[in-house]
Amino acid sequence: MARAMRLPFATVRAADGVEELIKVHRRKHRRTNPSLIRHAYRVADQAHSGQMRKSGEPYITHPLAVATILAQLGLDATTLTAALLHDTVEDTTYTLEQLRNDFGDEVAHLVDGVTKLEKVHFGGIAEAETTRKMILAAARDVRVLLIKLADRLHNMRTLGHKKRASQVRIATVTRDILVPLAGRLGVQVIKRELEDLVLAALDPEAHASIDAMANERESQRRQYVGAVMRQVSQELRDERLTVRVIDRPRHYTSIYERQRAAGMPNYLCDNPRVVIVVQGDNADCYAALGVIHTKWRPVPGRFKDFIAVPKYNLYKSLHTTVFGPDRKPVDVLIRTEEMHEIAEYGIAARHHNRSAHHAGGECDGCWAGESAELDWLQRLLEWQHEAESGAFLESLRYDLSDHEILVFTLDGEAISLPSDATPVDFAYALDTQLGDRCIGVRVNGNLMALSAPLADGDVVEILSSPSAYTGPEREWLETARSPRAQLQIRRWFSDEEKTADVSDAELKAGKSSIEAALARRGRLLLYDRPLIAVARVFGFTNVDELYAGISEGSIDADDVVARLINMIDAR
Repeated sequence: MARAMRLPFATVRAADGVEELIKVHRRKHRRTNPSLIRHAYRVADQAHSGQMRKSGEPYITHPLAVATILAQLGLDATTLTAALLHDTVEDTTYTLEQLRNDFGDEVAHLVDGVTKLEKVHFGGIAEAETTRKMILAAARDVRVLLIKLADRLHNMRTLGHKKRASQVRIATVTRDILVPLAGRLGVQVIKRELEDLVLAALDPEAHASIDAMANERESQRRQYVGAVMRQVSQELRDERLTVRVIDRPRHYTSIYERQRAAGMPNYLCDNPRVVIVVQGDNADCYAALGVIHTKWRPVPGRFKDFIAVPKYNLYKSLHTTVFGPDRKPVDVLIRTEEMHEIAEYGIAARHHNRSAHHAGGECDGCWAGESAELDWLQRLLEWQHEAESGAFLESLRYDLSDHEILVFTLDGEAISLPSDATPVDFAYALDTQLGDRCIGVRVNGNLMALSAPLADGDVVEILSSPSAYTGPEREWLETARSPRAQLQIRRWFSDEEKTADVSDAELKAGKSSIEAALARRGRLLLYDRPLIAVARVFGFTNVDELYAGISEGSIDADDVVARLINMIDAR
């Protein structure tokens, strides 16, 4: 296989015991005290004694592999301890109370969080409830979700030992929920491998085809990329920039998605790609970019600055594509060492960087606030209180979409939205009341329809009514793409739907009376929204009630129109 699906993580066998795990852990935590990890291993080994996995291996190999994956991410000893013990409460006679007595409240909290995620199986409403539990657990302590991701990664590696139906079910849930969550946490090393394992499980023919094409061209690819790397290194050295240049071919799922987008399943859609890791600061990254663009002509429209505007998952880099040797397109990513760590390991790298500056070498308390710094996680936490399980899961899938755009407020605040978002979604993403009172939008200074799709980099200004009685249009249910905006719009209209039934004839008669009264004054009503505020002034809940009142004779259409005109002209 030309490009290993698997991350370069050490595989720990039961015979190797805990010492190999500690060795991996000490690569990033040299001053750690391994006694807690050793104790956890002994307890887990004893608790799982006699249990076997479907692969025929002793069960202890699974928690050991999970802990090793997390050690490679640079996680702290407390998290590794919880990883070793994560299945004991669920699958053995070892109780949570015993665990708390043996290892303390923090480890017990993490194990309990992971255990609760395992108690409900995915599928239908249960899937939504389990996902809601994940978000709640991650919001309280993101390490719970990291343990779950490592657990799923090892289970996906050994998926071939399960029946085909189970493989498809597990791979589908992994693709729909866990892969996007890994991306949102910025843990790309796990996300990439999970994606490729999912592809192998759900579309083995496509995976095999890409693998064959990659193998066939690997020697030629390496030769070309090697030449690019040598030239890049020399050019940057000449400018006194210290860098290391890394070959970064796309993983199979990325190639697969590009094939589908291009409609060319038999073509290896994979530009040569290198990562330039700069030993310096942001200014050195821009200096390196200037050198690259001087050496090779950039491809128009392919530059992105994720240093000035980082992605939702903490990712920072400069992206460009140039016409390299032989005028072949080459993708170039430029970042500092710290940016590179975060690009690979996401929130785990941020924690490790904070721990590195801690006097004790490890800082379990440094996890406090990590979840709070992830805006998307806080939005979901707020949202889960409002939505039912099905709506929450739909919203989660929407929010976790990989296809993302960044649009900006007039103040320069970056708002992350999925690529099919409209101004209505933007308004509700900023503030619920702003969404309800939205009456128009300017995009890049130009008036646009509220149904117009937004594009990456747009500057958006929402025009709103000062009236508290202004509300959304029913048509927005088609315009809004986000489940969150759609739910808020439905909620706004729910009060109107609580009123008594009104016949179509009454509605038509009342509306006709309003139109006639307006016509007598040379006015025309283009849509119902201005009448909402007037209806409430006269004590009605909604416009339909107003029409019914006019039809019944309880209120005069001329009085309504007079108040309507005064209100409009006073603006």
